[in-house]
Amino acid sequence: MDQRISFITLAVDDLDASRRFYRDGLGWTPELDVPGEVLMFKAGQLLVLSLWERSHFEAEVGATMTGPGVAPLTIAHNLPTRAGVDEVLETARAAGASVVHEAEERDWGGYSGYFADPDGYRWEIAFNPGPVGEVVLP
Repeated sequence: MDQRISFITLAVDDLDASRRFYRDGLGWTPELDVPGEVLMFKAGQLLVLSLWERSHFEAEVGATMTGPGVAPLTIAHNLPTRAGVDEVLETARAAGASVVHEAEERDWGGYSGYFADPDGYRWEIAFNPGPVGEVVLP
């Protein structure tokens, strides 16, 4: 098996809210948009972020876990500067995101903050000056 990820698929409760947030708010261009079912964005050279309406997701994948708390994952968007982190967090806030943690200097040597999309999925917006951070920059 090749060491790569092709799709990240998230189950969403309100696909229209996700569309407004990602397409209209963040300015992303969909690769595929099937109203009431799925919305897909190219998120990297060989990576697609798929937002799948929850009932369609569960019909194929199985029941999702529900309850209080945050999904045990984050989606990260790395940038080459600290100022870029602040700019993206402001863009997300203007698009309707909840900034759940303002950007700050981190113990690991970087600078990052978090916002929540319409379904509460956490996005880390980060400047990571280390070798691994440099691997993910275009």
